[in-house]
Amino acid sequence: MNERTVETAAAVKETAEQTQTAAENAASAAQHASAAAQTTTQAATRTSAAAETSAQAAQSTAHAAVITKDSAERRTELAGDRTVFAAERTYAAWVRTGLVGLAGGIGARALLDGLVPDWLALAQASVLVMFSVFCFIAGVWRQLFKVEPDAPDIDRLPSWLLIGVNVFLALVAATALPGIWVGG
Repeated sequence: MNERTVETAAAVKETAEQTQTAAENAASAAQHASAAAQTTTQAATRTSAAAETSAQAAQSTAHAAVITKDSAERRTELAGDRTVFAAERTYAAWVRTGLVGLAGGIGARALLDGLVPDWLALAQASVLVMFSVFCFIAGVWRQLFKVEPDAPDIDRLPSWLLIGVNVFLALVAATALPGIWVGG
């Protein structure tokens, strides 16, 4: 039995050593698993923080996009306003030039009478008055064939008013023309 006892003791010893090795391996694996769990937890925390930062950045970007859109729309409105004002300045320039031509024609007839031959004073006065009629008609023509700007903030002057004023001024100039020919 001794031999058998020795064999059993050796087997028990070998089993104990194997159990101890397995326990050590299990403990090492548990330590590795614990370290991996800690690393995973830290990575999850960092990922959560990055997600919050990304969400904040997305909100900031969305806000900036709204501001940029509003800014672009406002620039379009201001460009439309500038177009309207430019058209009104052009109209005013035609009327101003026509009035100067009318006044110049009447004044030329009165001032040049007796200084130059009568036909020359009459020709200069007639050309200036006809030029004023042309300017009044050109102002109306510009108003009829206008370009509509995109989204202006301001209202344009009513076309009927501008056309009415220019037709009246053209009639005044046309009436002044026979007065220049007859008067003297």
